[in-house]
Amino acid sequence: MNLPNQLTLLRIVLILPFLLVLYLDVPWAAYIALAIFILASLTDLLDGKIARKRNLITDFGKFADPLADKMLVTAAMLWFVENGQMPGWALLIVIVREFAVSGLRMVASDKGRVIAAGWSGKVKTAATMVCIILMFLPIPAVVNTLCVAVIVVTTIYSGVEYFMKNRDCLSDM
Repeated sequence: MNLPNQLTLLRIVLILPFLLVLYLDVPWAAYIALAIFILASLTDLLDGKIARKRNLITDFGKFADPLADKMLVTAAMLWFVENGQMPGWALLIVIVREFAVSGLRMVASDKGRVIAAGWSGKVKTAATMVCIILMFLPIPAVVNTLCVAVIVVTTIYSGVEYFMKNRDCLSDM
């Protein structure tokens, strides 16, 4: 297994200690979980950079990398919902968008097309990661609410953009 794929697996494995720290409520849990989240997020940046630079792009990486990202982000957001920092409907919007875009990509793939991550999807990912990091810090409630709003707005915008730009994939429906 190449290094980028190992980093992707590491990101998936780090979800368990991330959640354990939070649920076992160890001293400094939020800060330890934040450190694990940041480490896991950095593996995402690193594996993609290495894979592109060394031309180590694999089918496993194409499948597991986005899945690992979704698992990590969903784990953090589930904690925020349970902790009262994020309303469940906001997480539902994120999950529905992910399923919808994944479905669109599958339909496009059946038609021989690949839908690469667009600019708005990258902005959504970056904004979500920054907001999750902020939400682990002792921030005022208004900043927490702003973070949730940024996550929801960028999620909806990028989802709508994917469908608008690729609506021809769904033309026979």
